[in-house]
Order: sequence, then structure tokens, then C-alpha cells
Amino acid sequence: MSAPDTPGLRTLYGQFPTALRFSVRDQTRNRLAGLLLVLFVPAWYLLMDAMASGEVLDFKLYVTGEVLHVDGGHLTLISAGLNSVTMIAGFVVFDAVRKALAFDRRLVFAGFRQSILIGAKTLAIAAVATAIALYTALAILFFWRPTAGGWFAVFAGFAVIALTYGALGLLLGVLVKRDLEGFFLIIMGGLMDTFLQNPLGNPLANKPVLQWFPSFGPMQFAAGGAFGHTALWRHLALGLVWAAAFSTAGLVIFRLRTRNGTRTVNRPGRRYSRRGSPALPSE
Repeated sequence: MSAPDTPGLRTLYGQFPTALRFSVRDQTRNRLAGLLLVLFVPAWYLLMDAMASGEVLDFKLYVTGEVLHVDGGHLTLISAGLNSVTMIAGFVVFDAVRKALAFDRRLVFAGFRQSILIGAKTLAIAAVATAIALYTALAILFFWRPTAGGWFAVFAGFAVIALTYGALGLLLGVLVKRDLEGFFLIIMGGLMDTFLQNPLGNPLANKPVLQWFPSFGPMQFAAGGAFGHTALWRHLALGLVWAAAFSTAGLVIFRLRTRNGTRTVNRPGRRYSRRGSPALPSE
């Protein structure tokens, strides 16, 4: 029995590395976001630690009902890290997705499968969000040295909130019409979301209403691991639910906005659409 012809399969499988390279390149070329990550995060930590260090705050763990009496500076460092991650991850993904949307349409017209582009974009967002969270969690060690388990809890919380706001950036990138709208929603949403979780500046920080905010689960997991030595995995999963919801909505809209409405035809040495525009070569 002869082996099946595989050039088409090789072309199909070759699309994913190409699409992934495009997605990672788009999300890592933002110099402003890089400067914010490298310079803003330590400066933000320094300011927040100076404001709250030494003050004792009460923080409630909702699973156990326990109220922890914690150092306000350390708790504020966690909320400051969450705030930094929301803005930077959301900004990076929103800017990259919005600028690349027209190019993604051209890739689809050139023969790239939408499922390939969706998978590559999702993996790129996860990788970039994790890198942002890792740097932010490492930077916190210059101001506070939690236990190894506590640091891991902080990093996991940062990673989940980075995925959530990266997914929100994806959704806004394919949904809103102008850059200003997306930036405003990400910045103000992240500020309000993470600020309300900290009892230092919000008297309602231990109220049940905060369970409906995206940063609630990551904040509970990070604080529980760092101060209560409790792994609140259900709350970490709650944060992933927010990330999955935002990414699903964003990818559905991305699929609709990159639909190939033209039928491609082959010509010697080149591929054209019915409208006559040359398609990009698939790798």
C-alpha cells in the first residue's frame, strides 16, 4: 500500500510555526510596554512599599473565613504587582492584535487556516503573559522575601491575571474601533479591579461583592499562599475562567473578522484570489 501524498500536510503543519512567529514578534516589538515592564514595575513597587510598609491590615480568605493580619506593605506589593501586570499584559496584546488584524486577514486569504492562526495567537499570548508575570514576581523579591511557596503563589496569581487581561486585550483588539477606547478600558478596568482588592485604600475590600471581579481569584490565591500558607486552587481556577471567557469571546470575533470571503485559485508560481489580489505564500 503506497504512502499517502504529504506535501499538503507538510504545508499545513508548517503554517503553525510561521503564524506563531508572527504573533510573538507582534507582541514583543512594543518598546513602550518593555520600558513600562522594566522601569515602571520596580518604581511602582518602591512607591507602594513606602506608602504602606509597617501598617497592619486585615485580609479575609473567603474559603476558610479566616481574617489574616498582614503587613500592609507586603499585601500592597501583591496588589501593585497585579495592577502592573493587568495594564502591561492588556496593553501589549491589545496593541499587537489591533495592528495585526489586517495582516491576519491577508494570511487567511493566502491559505492559512483560521484554526492555525487562533492556536498560534493563543499560545503567543500565554507565553508573553507568563513572561510578564515572571518578571513582575521576580522584581518583588527586591522589596520582600516571602517563603518559596509564598513566592510561587504570588507568581501563579500574577500569571493568571496576566492571562486574563491578555485575553481582554485580545477581545478589545478585535472589537473596539479606536486605540484610545481600548487603552482606556484596559487601564481603568485594571486600576479599579486590583485597587478594590486591597483593604489599604478600600474599606469594602473584604466584602463579598468583590468575588465578581477578575482579580479576586488571583489575589485570594496569592495572599492565601503568601500569608496563610493555604493553596486556594479553586480561586486560581476562578481566574482562569475569566481568562477563558475573554479569550473565547475574542477568538470568536477574530474568526468572524478574518473570514475568507473569496475563493483562491492557483496560477503557475503564484496564488490569487477571485478579486485578483496576490496572496501571501504559505510556508
